[in-house]
Amino acid sequence: MKKILVPIDFSNHSEYALEVAATLAKKHQAGIVALHMMGLSEAVINKEDSKDMMEAMFYMKLAEKRFDEFLDKEYLKGISLETTVQNYKHFNEIDSVAHEFHCDLIVMGSHGSSGLKEIFVGSNTEKVVRTSEVPVLVVKHKVKEIALNTIVLASNFDEEGIVAFRKAKKLVDSLGATLNLVFVNTPGDGFRSTKEITAKMNSFIEASKVQQEFNTNDITIYNAYTVEEGVFEFSNSIKADAIAMPTHGRKGIAHFFSGSISEDLVNHSRLPVITLKM
Repeated sequence: MKKILVPIDFSNHSEYALEVAATLAKKHQAGIVALHMMGLSEAVINKEDSKDMMEAMFYMKLAEKRFDEFLDKEYLKGISLETTVQNYKHFNEIDSVAHEFHCDLIVMGSHGSSGLKEIFVGSNTEKVVRTSEVPVLVVKHKVKEIALNTIVLASNFDEEGIVAFRKAKKLVDSLGATLNLVFVNTPGDGFRSTKEITAKMNSFIEASKVQQEFNTNDITIYNAYTVEEGVFEFSNSIKADAIAMPTHGRKGIAHFFSGSISEDLVNHSRLPVITLKM
């Protein structure tokens, strides 16, 4: 891992993300790119009216000053830090900034507080995870310690999940971590026999072209009443450090949640979530 992008909006949640990024950067000798997006459009900045232009310049200077003050943190000492203030960027354009600065990971704070589904739906975070080709680590609270040594990726072993699996494998390799793939077997129409799942799993690993690099002992078939419960129960049982979830650019991550999971179970999960666009 070489660089981590952190969007900053001066909120507590963006500082939570910055602290996590700093911990990861120190552990992996990576740099941090701090991004602040202003609400001034190019039309305002390029106005010929001198009064409007002076006002725009004032706000730009003020934002840059506040940005510098926000980044004056003891925990950032010794870390290679780059800053960029974008005059007008939509959240769904953050991916282009990540590519411009050659970032391997985006760490983003979320204001969601009523459950995992609500972290993403209708939020700026959702806009990022829907569009970013770069993996996004979502932080929704202050994290005292983070060590991404064990990451769980839920998969149904469908062909469309291969891209997310490859991204997860690349990320865990850069972190020196272990990737645990889990298939959650549920009652009803979605139930599969061990023989069926194993055959599908083998085809999936072969198609992903990483079979020489992936230990099939790190694949688990877990029985649960819902996929959501199975993911969290399994993650807790192996003391995972994070949960990775595939997301569609069109649908986002909300389709993964059926509503059958209890909000308590989701809220009590303290694990960070990594999203991987398929």
